Amino acid sequence: MDPVTLIVSVPTAQLVTDVSALLDPADDIEVVLWEDGDAPRDDIDIVVPPYMKQGRMLRAVQAIKPRLIQGQAIGYDGVADVLPEGFVYANASSVHETATAELTLGLLIAAQRGFADFVRHQGQSDWYYVKTPGLADARVLMLGYGGVAKAIAARLDPFEVELTPVASRAREEDGRRVRGIDEYRELLPHADILINVLPGGEDTRHLIDDAALSALPDGALVVNVGRGPTVDTDALVDHVRRGRIRVASDVFDPEPLPADHPLWTLPNVFITPHVGGLTNAMAPRIAKLIADQAHRLARGEDPINVVIGG
Repeated sequence: MDPVTLIVSVPTAQLVTDVSALLDPADDIEVVLWEDGDAPRDDIDIVVPPYMKQGRMLRAVQAIKPRLIQGQAIGYDGVADVLPEGFVYANASSVHETATAELTLGLLIAAQRGFADFVRHQGQSDWYYVKTPGLADARVLMLGYGGVAKAIAARLDPFEVELTPVASRAREEDGRRVRGIDEYRELLPHADILINVLPGGEDTRHLIDDAALSALPDGALVVNVGRGPTVDTDALVDHVRRGRIRVASDVFDPEPLPADHPLWTLPNVFITPHVGGLTNAMAPRIAKLIADQAHRLARGEDPINVVIGG
């Protein structure tokens, strides 16, 4: 019997080129373009939906019945709500951790060293000379200890902070004492900086609420690189407006942040528009992950990063 070609669909012409270049010729794999609309083939083994806009394609796979749907993001909250039952979905672990950690450090340094204020005064040719909180010796409470959080932790170590990771359960990992989520509330009063790296979903919705923000010391910094709905936005605005809390965030609820939203103009708020993983490193890393998944399926191996089904 002739071998059956494994078909992989990707949403951009560049990914067709990049993934094809990584494939082992010994494996019978073909990469085709599926941007939108009708599927290019009746049978597709791996479907890669568009980045950040995958809902329509997730619904469309019902007619294709792929063996694997490979997402391009780490987060997958909401996917199960639109993905037909019985399908296997993998996230993009290994692709975005480094870039998101890089952005997190940028947010921390920008906020703790007052970069936004310096830039504003630069525009006025004003030699603005002021002491800032800095990172050294800061007490950092980090919610989450998955891949992104571990990448952040590794990069924070040289800054000589006092880091306390919080996860679903208490444990010792990587030489760190990880505290359980049941201890979260009692840790807040001792944190100068709160970093959220948790995924979305009902379990984490508004985990950072008015009570949590009230427990933080005056002047504490809240950094969110997880998901917007983990924070109660109305409560956050209230605390920022009263000068209690500072914010440096890449994710929000709602997104995009409306043009008339108060966070745009309140002092002590530093905004980036959900670009944690959006660097030049993303394209080659997602191409490598897709090629690796194709090789696994072509060789009868199980895919990695499966978070739904399987």
